[in-house]
Amino acid sequence: MTILVAPDSFKGTYSAAEVAAAIAAGVNDGGRPAKQLPVADGGEGTFDALCRSLRASPVIVDVVNSWGEPLQATIGLAADGTAVVEVAQASGLTAARNSPADAMAASTYGTGMMVAAAVNAGATHILVAAGGSATTDGGAGAVRAITENGGLGGARITVLSDVTTSFLDAPRVFGPQKGADPATVKLLEERLEHLAGSYPRDPSGVPRTGAAGGLSGGLWAHFGADLVSGADAVLDAAGFDALLTSADAVVVGEGRLDSQTGEGKIISAILQRVRNTGRQIPVIAVVGSVAEDLGSYAENFAEILIATDAAAMRAAGKAIAAL
Repeated sequence: MTILVAPDSFKGTYSAAEVAAAIAAGVNDGGRPAKQLPVADGGEGTFDALCRSLRASPVIVDVVNSWGEPLQATIGLAADGTAVVEVAQASGLTAARNSPADAMAASTYGTGMMVAAAVNAGATHILVAAGGSATTDGGAGAVRAITENGGLGGARITVLSDVTTSFLDAPRVFGPQKGADPATVKLLEERLEHLAGSYPRDPSGVPRTGAAGGLSGGLWAHFGADLVSGADAVLDAAGFDALLTSADAVVVGEGRLDSQTGEGKIISAILQRVRNTGRQIPVIAVVGSVAEDLGSYAENFAEILIATDAAAMRAAGKAIAAL
């Protein structure tokens, strides 16, 4: 039996793969075998996790960013016809473009170019990781780019996200973090209301249609995209349930453990799958910090260990091996 090390990234500091490697090294230091499984939930790290699981090859494509400026992005293409597209690569936030005017102007056209490039490369199923966008255009830009480049040609789209926010709620929930002030949030709400009424299907009250500023809703309305939990999609692609059968403990991790961890995030998905086994498999959390409001959620873990750098993560792994 082995210890399954399945952390998310420590946002802005360590990738999920770096965290997994450090913890696993510590587990090995303690004389126990470890299986590394870096994971994500639709946001940061999802592209890498999916490409790793699907053995997708990177392909560089020429696109534009959220404000129409040229850049290169990478899509993943797997042998089975699956492609991986990360919204943040083309339509992501940047520290230099975070004003109300930027929030209004930001477009998902570049993401649509990535989807079109995947279709033109022969993809039949496109996974779109929706985290980290700068946009609230309801997917209008992406729809236009896909349409202008020949459509989907029979390919299907699945959008992965860690939120269940509906289309019209996207400006209020996510607009401020993209630079929108209250007046701009109101304008963005009016924009999405207009789009919802003009789309082939109305995404207004549909869960998950608000991801990436309504991009998921636009893709759902125009192309019948499936909207799913990013966490579950990543775990399924990685064969998590099969790996769990040979694990006698699971290590999870993220930068901060707080009350939002249980809301669609990867750790909550892992906890549910552990419960589904009916086995008493201990789950240990290695995190950068713990919020004061964690409350009863802490009871889900056999141990919670704090680690803010690679050395501390390795030490945590060694401590876990001794449990």
